[in-house]
Amino acid sequence: MSFIRSVIHMLWMGITVVPYTLLILIVRLFGGSAALRWKIARAWLKLSVDSAGWFCGVKYRVQGMENLPMDAQQGVVLLCKHQSTYETFLMPAIMPRALAYVFKKELLSIPFFGWSIGSLDMIHIDRKHGSRAFHKVVEQGKRLLAQGIWVIMFPEGTRVARGEVGEYKTGATRLAIMTGVPVVPIAVTSAKCWPRKSFVKTPGVVDVSVGPMIASAGRKHEELMVEVQAWIEAEMRRLDPEAYPAATSAISNDGQA
Repeated sequence: MSFIRSVIHMLWMGITVVPYTLLILIVRLFGGSAALRWKIARAWLKLSVDSAGWFCGVKYRVQGMENLPMDAQQGVVLLCKHQSTYETFLMPAIMPRALAYVFKKELLSIPFFGWSIGSLDMIHIDRKHGSRAFHKVVEQGKRLLAQGIWVIMFPEGTRVARGEVGEYKTGATRLAIMTGVPVVPIAVTSAKCWPRKSFVKTPGVVDVSVGPMIASAGRKHEELMVEVQAWIEAEMRRLDPEAYPAATSAISNDGQA
């Protein structure tokens, strides 16, 4: 049953992305603003998240939204745990501000979806260019953050399996320090319902926890990322203890002692 529901959900996304993409392209052709194109894209992303609930029983609950800045001009760099495709759709759907993803340019070649994100004010990079790619991230990141747009990055770089920890790279904290904006860590338990590299989605609740803002001024990018990683991974163990039996066992043993 989960497989059939997943097929229906994928077909739904495949059908609905076409008119939304065409609308984005038309708006762009006639000089429509980046803000309007974002609103259209966000509407489709929210529809995709909502439809995961309708068809597959994948719901979400969010805590910690009060940790986000209220100042409309305050830029932040969001650092999000990455277990699934789900959070790439979910973050724009729940965040109160326009987001700019940093993503690999290969995604631009995906029909309709790639054309849409290529028409938005985001940061696509060629990983083969190394330092030049990061220079582009900083240059465009400064411009976007100055406009009050939040930059979102996955510090592990790629999706990691449930209960695992990827290598936290410091690109995001380097960007935050160079632009003088705070970072916000985010824990997401999406792999409980939509594991990486899995087509089938299973019913359940994805927990999202938004952590406190951490100032970047006067920090070293390595130590800042260590603090971000410590918060995210501790929160992941709190939200999804079944995925970390060794950690749960250690806590239990400490408690007995």
